Amino acid sequence: MSWPLSGPPAKVDAVESVGALLRGWRHSRRLSQLDLALAADVSQRYVSLVETGRSRPSAAMVIRLATHLDVPLRHRNRLLVAAGFAPRYRARPLDDPEMAPVRDAVARVLRAHEPYPALAVDRRWNIVMANAPVAHFLKAADPVLLTDPVNMVRLGLDPRGLASLIVNLPEVRTFFHTRLSRQLARTGDPAISALLEEFFASDAPADPVLRQEPEVAVPMVFDLGGREVRLFSTITTFGTPDDITVEELSIESYYPSDPESAAFLHSLAGPPP
Repeated sequence: MSWPLSGPPAKVDAVESVGALLRGWRHSRRLSQLDLALAADVSQRYVSLVETGRSRPSAAMVIRLATHLDVPLRHRNRLLVAAGFAPRYRARPLDDPEMAPVRDAVARVLRAHEPYPALAVDRRWNIVMANAPVAHFLKAADPVLLTDPVNMVRLGLDPRGLASLIVNLPEVRTFFHTRLSRQLARTGDPAISALLEEFFASDAPADPVLRQEPEVAVPMVFDLGGREVRLFSTITTFGTPDDITVEELSIESYYPSDPESAAFLHSLAGPPP
């Protein structure tokens, strides 16, 4: 099965229209024109005029409407260009010298979480940084899955990766399915659609609105050499980012669910043999 994108239309009469793009985002957020008008403190008629191309919004208004529609920064640039303005948000690579404070902050969080595993992923679930304890979980993974970029979804659900070690794999699959579906609904990213197609093609689509599995305290039970290790995860993102790369970066931190799992992870402190 194919996974439809829930973001804005790709093209509008070969030339992108800011009104059509905004309407696409409004529909994907399941908002009426009145809902958006009330949230943005404008009239419903003004929203209608913008969407039909009879009124050209200012750059400030584009950002204002996009903010209330929760449009990702990457797509806010697209809206600005469609409205005739220059892009506002930069997308500097994580290894850019100007991103040193961001790298340092992520590295500090990852180190502070040891001896428990933690890693940072980009918008497409590629692992960009990880702390030392993560290596203990990857020792049995197929080297093919550990080539750059290492994708966390593929690593977690592929039998050559961690899937064979996860005792409660059906629950973990449900967790990934719901998170990916929500992400697709929010961003319309074709790479996320491809991951859904790769691992969940035979599953019923997860409704990102109706299915609200928690994203905190989701159990992951690993069988590590006959020892059961129970972990739950938390997700950390940067507040009020003004850079696309920073907005799309998240830190996945894993905590032991019981004293036995904590003791085992502490016993693994230090580099793996």
